[in-house]
Order: sequence, then C-alpha cells, then structure tokens
Amino acid sequence: MNVLATLLALALLLASATPYAQDRRDRPLFEVKKDAMMDSIKAEFTKAKPDKPEKESMQVDFSAIKAPQSMTEFSSVFHTPPVLQGRSGMCWCFSTTSLMESEIFRLTKREIKLSELFTVYWEYVEKAREYVRTRGGSFLGEGSESNAVFRVWKKYGVVPGAAYTGLKDSSRFHSHEDTLFQEIRSYLNNLKTSNAWNEEEVVATVRSILNHYLGEPPVTVNVDGAQMTPKEYLAKVVRLNPDDYVDLLSLMEKPYYEKVEFEVPDNWWHSKEYHNIPLDEFMAVLKKAIRNGYSAVIGGDVSEAGYSWGQAGLAVVPSFDLPSSAIDEASRQFRFSNGTTVDDHGLHLVGYVEKDGRDWYLVKDSWSSSRNNRHPGYYFFHEDYVKLKMLAITVHKDAARGVLDKFRN
Repeated sequence: MNVLATLLALALLLASATPYAQDRRDRPLFEVKKDAMMDSIKAEFTKAKPDKPEKESMQVDFSAIKAPQSMTEFSSVFHTPPVLQGRSGMCWCFSTTSLMESEIFRLTKREIKLSELFTVYWEYVEKAREYVRTRGGSFLGEGSESNAVFRVWKKYGVVPGAAYTGLKDSSRFHSHEDTLFQEIRSYLNNLKTSNAWNEEEVVATVRSILNHYLGEPPVTVNVDGAQMTPKEYLAKVVRLNPDDYVDLLSLMEKPYYEKVEFEVPDNWWHSKEYHNIPLDEFMAVLKKAIRNGYSAVIGGDVSEAGYSWGQAGLAVVPSFDLPSSAIDEASRQFRFSNGTTVDDHGLHLVGYVEKDGRDWYLVKDSWSSSRNNRHPGYYFFHEDYVKLKMLAITVHKDAARGVLDKFRN
C-alpha cells in the first residue's frame, strides 16, 4: 500500500507540473449579443435596416475572470477622448488617427484633434481610381488598413478635426452602411455593364456622392490667422513624418524578417510593407513600446466568445477555446488559415497593467460596443487575446528598432 500511495503522490505531483496546470477553466454562457449604443445610433436614421431576429451566442462567463476593475489601474500614454465611428467601417482611420494624435503629444506636447473623415474621403477616391484601373478587379469595401492613413496623408495632407467632421444636417453619428457606401458600390459595380471606364469621370461622380453625404473637404484651413493647404498643415503644424511608422505582422505562412503582403481584403491595394516577425518578438515589441511611452494600433478579430459586448468590456481567450499555455505561432496561424481569425477591427492600444505576471492592455475603441461597458470607449485586453487574435501592429519605427535591424530588405 505504501508503494501505491507513493506512486499516486508522484503522479499527482507530475500532473501539477504540466504546462496546463495553471490555466483557467472558464464557463460558457449562452446569451443574446446586444449593443445598446448601436441601437441608439440606428434610431436616428430612418433608413436603418431592421435587426435580424435575436439569437443566442456562446460567450464566456466574464464574471469569473480576474481582470482589472478600473482604468485607474493602468499606466497610459496621452490620447484624445474616444470618438464613435457610428454605422461605418472607418475603424482603420479612427484608430490610426488617434495614434497620430498621441504621437504629436509624445513628440511635441501639443494636443491636436485631427479629422478622420478627410482621410476617409480621399481613401474612397483612391478606391475608385483603382477600381477603374483594374476594371472592377479590386476589392471594394468600407474598410482599409492603418497604413492607408499614411498613404493618403502623403498625397492629400490632413486637416484639423473641426475643419471637416463629415457630419451634415445636425447628425450626431456617422451612418455610411446603407447610404454613402451602398451608393458608391452600386455606381462602381454598374461600370462593369456600362463599360464606362473613364477614370476622371468616375472620380468626379464618386466625389459628388461623397460631397452629398459628407460635405466637400476644405481646400485650405485657417490656423492662427494663416491660410494653408492640407499638405502645408501636415508639414507645418502636425509635423509628423508618415514614413516613420511601420506595420508589424506575425504569420508563419510568410518568411520572417522580410516585408510581405498582408493578404486580407481590406489591404485592397496589396501593400507589401508589412514586417513579418516571430510571435515572441511581435509581443515583445508591443510590451516594450507601451512601457516606453509609445502607443500602437492593433488590428485583428473581435468576433469571439471571449470578446465582451456588454458590461464587462473585456477581451480574453476562454479556456474552452485554447488554454493559455497552448497559444503559440502554430495556433495563431491555424486560426488565420482556417478563417476563424479575420481582420475585422482596428483599435488604439494606449496603456497597460501587469497582473499576476501577465499584461492587460487598455485599448481605446471607436466601435459602439465599447460604449456599453463600465469604462465607456475602452476595452481591457488580456495579452493572450492580442497574442492569438490580433494580427498586425502599427507603431513608430523607433519602438521596433531592434527588430527592424534584422530585416534584409
């Protein structure tokens, strides 16, 4: 009996030493996903489509998650207050514009609010040009990627937020889903039938649609009594170099330490400027950046059972999805390859707190679901969620200097 008892004790000791012993065991719930803020936005627009019948979805029991309780627990960088993107696919621009506002403060201690819609306007124009050049072959959607902001700024400049809001008729919220975007898409798709591939005429028509819904963007802005173009405003007032910002990726399907194409629909112009790095370095850049006064845009999947749309305002990887200790490059790649991780949202990571040896990140969000929780306009992301589900990072090149030095090209 003593021998059996000894063997049993040894087996239990070995089991407790396995990598999975410290993982949580989360409980699933089945609830209807409700977005009270989006319901309020829809109520302002008579053309809003009725909601589909409510259906329960699988969610983690957030009440059992040991998470930060307040924003005051986080160390954070300066950032402008959260702004709603409304019923639109503009997260790419709202998150990256927020990053650049934080960068202005980090570098010069000036607080400046910039216009997101000025960038969105010209991005639609560039989409129309590419649609003509490819004879309808380019992807056409509301979304884009962070580096589109830098591309648009270099060509068109930028303006103060108050100079161009993109809101007309006293509207409080943006609503592009079934108005502006549908009209542009319908017009461009009809070109395949009419065969009227005249680029300048197409751009003029798309601009007339944008002008109707957003207003015409300013040709000049007045700053302290001086008139300047949007490109002059970028150079003389904003004083940020778009080329100082880099995009980082971590996917096994691409060679590491090379610049590659991020093969997702919203990279509609097929940018090959993504720096692909191993996952441990991807996470290390983020951890080091936020601890040294840099913020970052993170982009990836927010349609998960561990992503709260209610009061919790958390993003975690439930144990019934994948234990923490099993999150690695292969599990990350597997989900991207089979389509369960998609690139559907961009957010601005602005702070961190370390609890029990792991990071939680304070994430500023422009989507409506972030307004339903106890810290409106923000989410608390566990580092596991970033590691498994966030596909790309945009950050100042100095924050990634050691990693960038490894690139051959």
